[in-house]
Formats: sequence, structure tokens, C-alpha cells
Amino acid sequence: MIFTQYYLDCLSQASYLVGDETTGQAVVVDPRRDVGEYLADAQAHGLRIVGVIDTHFHADFLAGHLELAQATGAWIGFGSRAQAEFPVRHLADGERVALGDVVLEIWETPGHTPESISVLVYEHAGDEVPYGVLTGDALFIGDVGRPDLLASIGHTADDLGRMLYASVLRLMTLPDRVRVFPAHGAGSACGKNLSTERSSTIGEQRTGNYACRPMDEEDFVALVTAGQPAAPDYFVYDAVLNRRAHEVFDPARHAQPLDLAEVLRLQEAGAVVVDARDPQEFAAGYLAGSLNVPADGRFAESAGTVVRPDEQVVVVAPQDREEEIVVRLARIGFDRVAGYLRQPEDAFVDAPGRIARASRVTAPQLTEALHGPVRPVVVDVRNSGELARGAIPGAWHIPLAQLPKRLAEIPSDRPVVAYCAGGYRSSVAASLLRRAGFADVSDLLGGYGAWAALGTSYRSARSAAATASADR
Repeated sequence: MIFTQYYLDCLSQASYLVGDETTGQAVVVDPRRDVGEYLADAQAHGLRIVGVIDTHFHADFLAGHLELAQATGAWIGFGSRAQAEFPVRHLADGERVALGDVVLEIWETPGHTPESISVLVYEHAGDEVPYGVLTGDALFIGDVGRPDLLASIGHTADDLGRMLYASVLRLMTLPDRVRVFPAHGAGSACGKNLSTERSSTIGEQRTGNYACRPMDEEDFVALVTAGQPAAPDYFVYDAVLNRRAHEVFDPARHAQPLDLAEVLRLQEAGAVVVDARDPQEFAAGYLAGSLNVPADGRFAESAGTVVRPDEQVVVVAPQDREEEIVVRLARIGFDRVAGYLRQPEDAFVDAPGRIARASRVTAPQLTEALHGPVRPVVVDVRNSGELARGAIPGAWHIPLAQLPKRLAEIPSDRPVVAYCAGGYRSSVAASLLRRAGFADVSDLLGGYGAWAALGTSYRSARSAAATASADR
């Protein structure tokens, strides 16, 4: 058996190639949209990809089933409840797909979505115990799939939660030594407690996963629906698009270089400039109106949070990373990229009147401002689960995924300081606020980590000093 896991850190997304060396037949499970790596590995191992299986209609990325089918002629498999606009091989519960001696067995495991399946992998057709199980978004390492993502398209979290309860019970009937290979890891908004580990065993999850311990259905539903992170708006867009016969990704279609005049014309016509440089580089000088979504981080998910799928995009990228940024946007179905700005630093020198600088404050500077005559509005853009680690007193909590729709809640007549855990999301948030017309916006360098490291003693001393000064 050939068994390969592929992992995208940017999306915390895992996909799999499973093949039989004897027959040369292989299946790819939950592929991403840029499929070149699967094709190259299959060729290197002498394999022919005969099938593509999606464990469900993914919401956080656009899957590569259409691309692989076009490149290889493979069939596209989904669970029996899946309804799509393209030809689908509906895989029934208990169905076995033979690649040779290597066999895949389908289990319906609904709950994250109604059509969700898991794929048991048998290294030999006669094995009583499977080598592993590809659990999709039903079972993660340390968590289970959230049942509330499809609430806006006709499914209640309660109903899906009850389905998920039954699915988890079923998966727990597998022997302890069966390996668990999920579709996502830590950082994904598809759950709230995902581990950084990329595989595990049923036995480890039975004892170490909070959602796999014995409990009744009501307690399970309450537990898995509480405290879920806010999901970006693009999730619904991708969940719907994954059902449709959409345009396939073309790796040969390269991003177009643009000069500054072309970028300004596009921006004036409504295009969004996505600046993927480091927050410090961005702060030193950026094209006014740009959104800062740094490449070194959760770029695609963050871009999908602050950019609408129907908006045209112009990219400002770190040196020689333009094509990478375009591919990462395509992975979430954002194909309307007009091009990228050539040599942005040189271009900015030629148009000083269109260039702005971004304010970033340190934890001591924020402390000073909070005791100054005009107290800034502090906006915490972390997810709800992160609040347990502490928060800046008086901060407004608006998760980044909710910020685009809640801008009107933030006072615009005072300075605004955005913060997150470490400084990535806050730079995204601050650029969104500036683009929306907020005049005085900063973000906190080092995020809440820097604030906490400053210590209460420093802040208490500063508060006492401010009080004494006021008394005088």
C-alpha cells in the first residue's frame, strides 16, 4: 500500500493519496484545488488515480475533485446523501472500493454535514482490522467537527449535533489500534480544540478527546456546540461552490504584472488591494485603502474574512511570491485576481501622495493611552475561546470573522486600537478599519501576549502615577 498525507499549514487541511502498488490504482481523498503534487506523486509511484473521494462538501476551502477528474478521468465519490451539479459516484454505507489488495470501506458519519462519510483503509482485503480511518471532519485529533456551520443553509446545529453523536459512537467501535487521519488540524475554524498532531489512534481519542468520552446525547450536543469560533463568511460560499460545476483551476494561467497606474485604475473601479507583506513592511508604507493580509500566516482564511468572493483583487506580494498568493486565494475559490503590482517599493516612491503609513503601538504605549485624556477604543479580535487566557480591561470583543459586519458598532470619533493574540489578525483588522474610513487606527505589537508580559505591576504603577497627577 502507498499511503501519503499532504498537509497545508495555511488552511490546517489534510488530504490523502491511497494506492495499491500491485495494480497501480489509487484514490485521492479530500484534495485541494492545485492538484499537481498528487499527480506527480502518483506518477513517481507508478500509480493511476482512478477515483477522488470528498468526505463532505467542505466549507473552508474549494476542493480539487473537478481538477483531478479532468486531469485523470477519475470518478468523483461522495456519500449517498450528497447532491451535486456534476456526475457523482454515490458511495453507500458499508460499500467497499477495491484498488487491488488495498480496500477502502465507506462509513456514513454525518453530523458536521449531512452527507459526511469516513473512509476505512485496509492494507489487505482479508484484514479484520483496518490500517486506519480517514475521518474527514467527523472526528479530529482532540475534537470533533462542529455541527453549526450549515445553520444558514437549512440545517440546525441541534439536528446535526445528534447525527454527530451517533457517528462518534460508531467510530468508537473501531479497535484502539486503528489510526485516525482527519481532514483538519489546529487552527481550523471547523472545530474549537483541534490538536497540532496530524494523526492519532482510536484508543488515544477514546481517552483523550473530550467529545469521545462517555456521555448522553444532550450533554454531547451542548458540549460540541458551545464556544465555537466565529466562521468567516466565505465558508458558506465555498460549501455551496463545492456542489457546483465551477471553473477548474488552471496552474498555467499566471498572474499578470501591473504597473501602479493600472492598479490605481482598478482600485478606483472597486478592486480590493490585498497587501500580503509583513505587517511591519506594510506599516512603513502602503497604498492607501489596501488590506494587509500577511502571507506568513493563515493567509487564505484571513483574506476570505475581509474580502468578498465577488470582489476583484489586486495583489501586493512579498518579493517573488506573487504566484503563491494567487494560488492560495484560488484554494478558497477567489479567482477574480486582476494581477499584482510590480516592485511595490519602487512604485510607492513614484506616488508619494497615494501612500499611507500605519500606526502600531507597543504595550507600554497602549497603557499610557488608556490613562490619557482621550481613552482609545480597544477592539479584541480574537475568538471567544481565547478570552479564557485573559483580555485587556474594557476591550470590545469582536472576532475578526465578525468584524466586517460589525464595523458600525465601533465609535469612529475616538482612536481605535485592535489587538489579537500575537499581532497577525490585529494588522488585518486595523487595515480593514482604515479602509472603512476610521481615521485614527493602530494595532498592538505582539498582541495580548505582549500586554500580559508587561505585567500588572507596571500597569498598576502607571495607574497610580496617573491618579497622583490628576490629584495635583
